[in-house]
Amino acid sequence: MSTDVREDYAVVSEGFLARIRAVPAGAWANPSPCPGWSARDVVGHLVNGHRGFLFLAGGPPPAPADGVGTGPMAGAPPIEPGADLAAAFGRVRDDMLAMLADPQRTARRLPGGPMGAVPIPQAVSVVGSVEVLVHTWDLARATGGDETLDAAQVARVHAAAEPFAAGLLATGAFDPPVTPPAGADAQTRFLCFVGRRPFLGDASFLGDASFLGDAFPWGDARES
Repeated sequence: MSTDVREDYAVVSEGFLARIRAVPAGAWANPSPCPGWSARDVVGHLVNGHRGFLFLAGGPPPAPADGVGTGPMAGAPPIEPGADLAAAFGRVRDDMLAMLADPQRTARRLPGGPMGAVPIPQAVSVVGSVEVLVHTWDLARATGGDETLDAAQVARVHAAAEPFAAGLLATGAFDPPVTPPAGADAQTRFLCFVGRRPFLGDASFLGDASFLGDAFPWGDARES
């Protein structure tokens, strides 16, 4: 399972990194679909979430790097004006790929969350992939980038996440699904499943979408 999860994660995370690299210099302060967050904050949140996940998987405690600070997992961390956001996400992406290749670390189980105490690879495959895919769309929508997500990953993640819909909603991190328009494509149906309104032409949607931060009670504990 870990090999497939690692390959899937490589695809979805590369998509997010590509959107970061494509952001015009003047667009980082643009509002995102996440209320109160700029495009810059979306990236900072995802970097911070990766650090917390890696900590639970046996890595070091989260620490500032590349101009991106640390903070509560549900929010956006402080970000320095000159932060290298591509480098920051690239760093945690590489660390995640290394973790997924380490049998000792992938044998760990999360202490809890919307899926329960599941193995690390399963959490990456489902909730982690939802997080990266949806924030890829958020960043693209905020900055005028390419909003088209990888079709195979959208289909995989949507199918994998649906059985855990009740658990995801119970965390308060997800809003109820939005009814998609008639004839909606697979990506629109997926985004509606997580409370987005991609069929609107602006940044309107439901909820704050701080998915990974709210979905897992990171705290300071790791599985022994």
